[in-house]
Amino acid sequence: MITRLAREQDLPGLLGLAAGVEHWFGPMVDNPGFLSAVDKHIRRSTALVAVSGSNVLGGLLFGGKAPLYHVHWLVVSEEERGKGVGRALLAAATRRFVRGPGSIEVITFGADHPGAVASGARAFYECLGFSPAEAADPGPEGGSRQVYRRAVI
Repeated sequence: MITRLAREQDLPGLLGLAAGVEHWFGPMVDNPGFLSAVDKHIRRSTALVAVSGSNVLGGLLFGGKAPLYHVHWLVVSEEERGKGVGRALLAAATRRFVRGPGSIEVITFGADHPGAVASGARAFYECLGFSPAEAADPGPEGGSRQVYRRAVI
């Protein structure tokens, strides 16, 4: 597996990843706003993919500038979860984009959201040193969301 900047030809793989998590986040693949965001991140070189051969295993959209950075979207294929793909993407984004001191924020499921346990997202971020912070606006499907934050030096 390698992590690299996403390219236009990675779009079908990224949309395949999005399709796999729509049950938690609501429609993305046919959402013009999501498609525009992915395209914008690819053009700005702020989208990363983890690949094995031609298979896109995971993707990340990143943004912000010192002192506050944001994980806009991070997804790993169901088959690859728990194998270090998400960790590798976040590490690559931190090396490539983050200049401390500051913090990285991500909005993930609230504790009462069904996806909180099923996806492992909260445990994943906590394992990487993120701490739960304030509540965020509900997701497009109406589920609760929470900000997670990690300091960078």
